[in-house]
Amino acid sequence: MPDKNFNKSLGVLYGVLGVVLFSSKAVMVKLAYEYKVSTLDLLLFRMLFALPFYATILCLVRKKQQEKTTTKDYLWLFGFGFLGYYLASYFDFLGLNYIKAGLERIILFIYPTIVVFLSRFFFKEKISKIQMTAIGITYLGLMVTFWNELEIKGNQVLWGGFLVLMSAITYASYLVGSGWLIPKFGVLRFTCYAMIASTFCIMIHYSFSGSWNLFDYPTPVYLYGFAMAILATLIPSFLVSASIQRLGASNFSILGSLGPISTILLAYVFLAERLSYSQLLGMLIVIFGVTYLSINRKRKSSN
Repeated sequence: MPDKNFNKSLGVLYGVLGVVLFSSKAVMVKLAYEYKVSTLDLLLFRMLFALPFYATILCLVRKKQQEKTTTKDYLWLFGFGFLGYYLASYFDFLGLNYIKAGLERIILFIYPTIVVFLSRFFFKEKISKIQMTAIGITYLGLMVTFWNELEIKGNQVLWGGFLVLMSAITYASYLVGSGWLIPKFGVLRFTCYAMIASTFCIMIHYSFSGSWNLFDYPTPVYLYGFAMAILATLIPSFLVSASIQRLGASNFSILGSLGPISTILLAYVFLAERLSYSQLLGMLIVIFGVTYLSINRKRKSSN
């Protein structure tokens, strides 16, 4: 019993660290933008710096295949890498040009509600009254969060919020679609392949639209790019996997409520960002709605 409790405690620790590190990405992006780095350049730095680590890990775990895989499986994997790590990241980085890091994290946090809608649309899963209540609470909180911001900055915030919402939608689509594929490859192999595929997509995008000024930025830009690659991408991706392995996806999703809080605290410390009382209230409503949804899904899966 003590070993089981210790394993769960370790899972919670891994989950909290993973969520906090993932949340630091938005703050690093905003700090890098102060040096006038382009969105595509910064995204490329993040993925290129992480690429050697994922490639090395893939070589180490390549023999630990879970099931037999086909060419079709690899094509699907490439598609999910394009969707979940390239498109989602690109929309997110673009959106951060227009909105605060704290607001970005609050919008991204609604992705579990989008998962429910996508599961209903593609897999005909019924949406319960409890789920609809949780979703209603979540979007009410989102409206409260943005109400005053729209009055102050108008279309700029609206456009940034839309881009981050697109990031949440593409990431939710990745989660819904890739669930059946992960057991075939294993978590580590799937993550590494998906990240390598997304890096390839970014390089293709850059070859057509890049500024080709990769070596003209001040040193802090490369440091932020490296920090995003290691501290906000590589390490948390494996911490989250380890946490899910010990706690289960439903339990881990509840820990995700720390994401917006940690981002807002980090943005306050490093970016001097401040949220109004109405925005903080909206954040709490969003967190309550998503947590309520996650707890309901946990209970449903355990019955």
